[in-house]
Amino acid sequence: MLMGLKRLFAFLTLSVLAPGAFAQQAAEKAQEGVERWGVNMTQGVTEVSRTTYDLHMLIFWICVAIGVVVFSVMFYSMWRHRKSKGYKAAQFHESTLVELAWTIVPTLILVGMAIPATKTLYDIYDTKEADLDIMITGYQWKWKYDYLGSDVSFFSNLSTPASQINNQQPKTENYLLEVDEPMVVPTNKKIRFLITANDVIHAWWVPELAVKKDAIPGFVNESWTRIEEPGIYRGQCAELCGKDHGFMPIVVKAVPEDEYHSWLSERAEQAALIKELTNKTFTFDELYERGKKVYNSSCAACHQPNGQGVPGAFPAIAGSKIATGGMDSHLSMVVNGSPSNPAMQAFGAQLNEVDLAAVITYQRNAFGNNMGDTVQPIDILNFKNK
Repeated sequence: MLMGLKRLFAFLTLSVLAPGAFAQQAAEKAQEGVERWGVNMTQGVTEVSRTTYDLHMLIFWICVAIGVVVFSVMFYSMWRHRKSKGYKAAQFHESTLVELAWTIVPTLILVGMAIPATKTLYDIYDTKEADLDIMITGYQWKWKYDYLGSDVSFFSNLSTPASQINNQQPKTENYLLEVDEPMVVPTNKKIRFLITANDVIHAWWVPELAVKKDAIPGFVNESWTRIEEPGIYRGQCAELCGKDHGFMPIVVKAVPEDEYHSWLSERAEQAALIKELTNKTFTFDELYERGKKVYNSSCAACHQPNGQGVPGAFPAIAGSKIATGGMDSHLSMVVNGSPSNPAMQAFGAQLNEVDLAAVITYQRNAFGNNMGDTVQPIDILNFKNK
């Protein structure tokens, strides 16, 4: 028995001192089957994601080795020294060697695990010296991206058609993972994410980037990534944030640096154009068509595409007292939200003046309301300045 304990001690010590080679060899043999069945973590497309994956596999195989040794010794002992063969239980409570073995060996194993884990955690939390800062704000149920240091700011909404959600059309490959405005970032640049929320707790999670951070109202979490290859990487809100939690996807589009700068310049020009359009007078048809798009992306999740709402949860737009009542009440409800119903958000900071004017015009004339009203962007601006 003493010889067996010495061999066990030697094996476990070896697994601590040289776990990297063991884990790598075992991982390579199992990788093909694991990926085929899809039961393992993704390796991701960033250095941090690959480091995290390697750490996961290292700890996994150390645990497998410990389990194999412990259960092998246990089952062998039960079979070899079973009572039917006349064996009596041995007493080890006064064995100094055993006491030392089960104290020192676990300590060495834990230290061997802690060293690579600490290094990986340090890399994950090292957000200094970033090339680009993006503020990410979670809303029910969309994401807002502010590119700090520029005028670029926009919301990213689910773009999966309602016909797919309602099983009226076949679901596509990226069902519930498509957005109208993806986050665009440059490759080979360190990007720091400043993550918060406007209403309830959300979580910004993109598995292939190894980024998962809670978005908490009144608090800013930090994370970072550096994407090496262009591509589109998808994620979701990973916190149960309300009834449409499952309709809050994330899409990150990584592009070469020159393409990113072209996109950023184009978005800055669009922001400047929106400011100019605030003083423009739009026709009814222009506002109605634009308002329909804004309604489908920002309002339809609660009030439904047909404007009928959800009885007991979200009021209908069709025939509602707000949409068919006084203009100031309607403006206040959309711009400032409802003081008595937190589910009705304030869209004054979420939508620009042009989109606000368009969606209010649409609501007052769609779904059989037919009020004949037209709201201009300057009306929204004047209302905000009151």
